[in-house]
Amino acid sequence: MSRILILPGLFGSGETHWQHYWLKEHPDSRLVEQDDWDRPRLHDWMLRLEEALADEDDAYIVAHSLGCVLAARLAGRLSAQRVKGALLVAPCDLPSTEALHPGHLDFGTMPTKALPFPSIVVGSLNDSYMSLDRLTMFARLWKSDLRNIGLGGHINVASGFGRWPSGYGLLATLKSRCRHRRKVEPTLLVTNV
Repeated sequence: MSRILILPGLFGSGETHWQHYWLKEHPDSRLVEQDDWDRPRLHDWMLRLEEALADEDDAYIVAHSLGCVLAARLAGRLSAQRVKGALLVAPCDLPSTEALHPGHLDFGTMPTKALPFPSIVVGSLNDSYMSLDRLTMFARLWKSDLRNIGLGGHINVASGFGRWPSGYGLLATLKSRCRHRRKVEPTLLVTNV
C-alpha cells in the first residue's frame, strides 16, 4: 500500500486543520515534519521531503499552501520518481504570501516546470494567498487538473474547513487516475548504421 505524505504549509497545520484529521483517519498517512514551520527555507524543507520519500517505495502527496509549492519543486528531481500522484490544495503564491507574512519565507521563486506525476490542484475564487488567474496559470504550467471549489478561501480552518470529507473524494479520484495510468517503459531504439 502506498503511503500518503502530508505536507503542511507556513506555520504548519493545527490540530483542527483537515490535514490533521487525515493523519488520524488514514493509518497509511505520515506527516513530513519540518524543523521550522514559521520561517521555512526551501533547502531544509526539500531535504525533509526527500528523506521521507527515500523511506517509501512510492507515495501520494497531500499538500496545503506552501506544501504545494514544495511538492511542485520536485519536478526535475530524482526523488519525484517515488511520487505516484499529488493532491495540491490551495497552493500559495510566493509574492502574495511574502506580502501577507513579510520576512518569513526563503523559498525562491514559484516553480513552473511540469510535474512528472499526476496531480490535482484544488483552489477557490477568494483565496488571499493566490488569485484565480494565477492558480489557473500554475495548474496549467504544472500540467495539473484544476478543481475550483467556489468561495472556499484558503481551504483552511479560518475559511470553515475542519475535517473536509469531500477532500477524501478528490484523493480517491487521483488514486483512480494513477491506477489507470499506463507505465511507460524506456525502449531501446536500434538503427542500422
